[in-house]
Amino acid sequence: MTNSLAPDQERRAAPAGKRERLVAAARQMFHEQGVEKTSLADIAGRAGVPVGNVFYYFKTKDALVAAVVAGYENARVALGQALDRRRTPQARLKALIRDLADRRDSLAAHGCPVGSLACELGKRDDALHGQAAGVLSGLIGWAQQQFEAMGRGDARELAVALVAAYEGVSLLANALADPGLITAESRRLERWIDALASEATPAESTSSAS
Repeated sequence: MTNSLAPDQERRAAPAGKRERLVAAARQMFHEQGVEKTSLADIAGRAGVPVGNVFYYFKTKDALVAAVVAGYENARVALGQALDRRRTPQARLKALIRDLADRRDSLAAHGCPVGSLACELGKRDDALHGQAAGVLSGLIGWAQQQFEAMGRGDARELAVALVAAYEGVSLLANALADPGLITAESRRLERWIDALASEATPAESTSSAS
């Protein structure tokens, strides 16, 4: 996801090192135009690094793709840790949805970076496919933990539904160039989470920390 289901890394200050600049440029270009349409020369140009220097850090384009995927996984873990500081699982899940709404323009322009990358790599039969899919699986696992904390016996199904909605509306908003779809779906998902929380037993129910 995240951009992805992680804090938008493009909001951060540009890294100074050549390797970090190459990874940041690759992440942006893979999001904008995909892996296959992006060459190492394109990435080097965006990063401001001589093409000949790229191979010092990354022997192949696949190695650079792997570094981008690893960055998404690190961002997913960091996002989970940040959200876990909120007091209730309901508040954590709603904060995730608000992150989606906050990135609606970028998602409508280019789609979800992790979802799009995982889909493109899904056409391959190699380790990169599994690594990209693992970022989405990790997000589902985190959401499942939140639904379990809400006392839901169907936590796995709910987690899959949440991530499917997140990825689905990103795809639709991109296809139709309509960020308003993300705004509307985010509001619906927040109401859905509130309704699920209200179904918890009194012992399980806690007030939302928005």
